[in-house]
Order: sequence, then C-alpha cells, then structure tokens
Amino acid sequence: MRTRIFGKMLNSEVQDYLSRNDIIIVPVGTTEMHGGFPLDCETVISEAYALKMAEACDGLVLTGLPYFYSGATASGRGTVQVSVRQGIDYLGAIARSLLRLGFKRQIYISLHGPAHMTVSPMVRDFYDETGVPILYMDMTMQLFSKARDLFQTDKMATDPRAFMALLDSMFVGAYQIMGRLEDVPLVTGYQHTNQQSCAPFQDLFNLGYQSAAVGYCFGENGDHMATPDIPDLDTRDKMADNGEKLICGMVERMEMPHVVEQLRKLEQYGLENEEKYPWMPAAWNRNH
Repeated sequence: MRTRIFGKMLNSEVQDYLSRNDIIIVPVGTTEMHGGFPLDCETVISEAYALKMAEACDGLVLTGLPYFYSGATASGRGTVQVSVRQGIDYLGAIARSLLRLGFKRQIYISLHGPAHMTVSPMVRDFYDETGVPILYMDMTMQLFSKARDLFQTDKMATDPRAFMALLDSMFVGAYQIMGRLEDVPLVTGYQHTNQQSCAPFQDLFNLGYQSAAVGYCFGENGDHMATPDIPDLDTRDKMADNGEKLICGMVERMEMPHVVEQLRKLEQYGLENEEKYPWMPAAWNRNH
C-alpha cells in the first residue's frame, strides 16, 4: 500500500481497502508538558505503535487526535486540557462515523496513562448502542504484560533509571517511525532527581487506577516527566534506533492478526447472545 495513514489516502484508496478488510487503529493522544520532549510526544508514540500494529494486521491508522484529557499536567502552560466527558463524546462521534464507513473492527490505543478514562466508557457505550465490539488496548498495560523482558539489561539491576532510559528511547524512536525525528530537540537539564511535589499524596493516588482515584495537578514542571540529556545528533540517532527496535519488538508480541480475528469472532458471539437475550441494550437498539 502507498500509505496506511487514513488522512493521507485518496478516497478511492480507502474504498479499495474496505472492499477487502475493515480494520482501523485509532491512537488517542495528548498535548501536554513532558520534560525535554515535545508537547505531543504521547500522541506521536501512540501513532507510531498504531502504524506498526496496522502493518502487522493489514489495517489503517486514523491519526490526528492530540487533544484529550491530559490529567495532572494541566498546570503546564503548554498543556491543552479537554474534559473526560468531551473526549468521550468526540471519540464516540468518530467511532460511529467509522462504522458507517464500514470499519467494524476498530482498535483504540494510547500510551497516555489516563486515556482509559476517556476511551473505555466510549467503547462500552458504543457496544450497547450498536452491538459492534470495538477494542481499547492500553499500551502501558501491554508494556508490562507483553514486553517487560525486552527492557531487561544488566544495568537495570544497579541503576533504577535504566528502565526509564529505555522508555525514553521509545519516545525518540516513535518520532523516527513517524518521520519526525527532527522535532526532538537537543536538550540538557531535564533529568530531574527531586521527588515529585505531589508525592505526599501517593497513598490516595494508589487507591484507584492510573490517575482515576482523585483530582489533582502537578505542582512543579519537573513532576512530569524526567527526561534524558540529548546533547548531540549522535545521541539522538542512537536513542531513536534503539527505541524503534523496542517498539517493533513489543508489537510483534501483541500478535495483532490474532487480536483482529478475535474481534470478528466476538461480534458473532454477541449476535448469538442478542438472539437469546433480546432485552440486551444492543439487541433492543438494533430492533427498535
């Protein structure tokens, strides 16, 4: 294919694709303060994953969704904060439009921790409304469940920053995958070592899942995120190559052909349940 990025395709190319397949991957991002990385880095890393996932399962990628609920980074002057409810409604409108076009297997992904607060409610409401199961893949969960061993190095045993250094490389690698490596600036001085200013409240934060327990904002710019020195182009290039390798390795572990086939089977399972239980919201909405 000439491209898998939906917005770069011709209308005729989308039409040709839909004649043989129905998979679209939607990366959900943010625009927020992020140490020494550009404000859209969590959007770009989600898009990079989406592109590699689409290549693995013959899907398309709907990019260009960088404005959603950011969370505690709202204290940053560069953070665009959109409410959870606004994000749910906006994504729901996109999902319904994609379904009308013929994309029945929709997969929403994000590496932004609080994204589940926006995407998961939309996924459940969408099913009750349409009877079509669409999927949210939390990339943070995938990182720890599918690919933790990819980050194991001898240095990690003695240096607690070693894991984060590899994660930082993934961010740089994502910009390389998306053809935007030049957008990563050469920076120093963002390797914050101070404890987060909100650390005294960690006991409250731990009572819920990924920023969903209680409302708060970071008190210092350095609270999110400590990032490495990138003093020269050689350092950036090495980080990008290493990060791209990690992203590709993680996507391989995801077994995307299996995931999309399971979605197809799940839809059939749902239709069978609708026949047995016509009071289910999906069945009721379909028949009334």
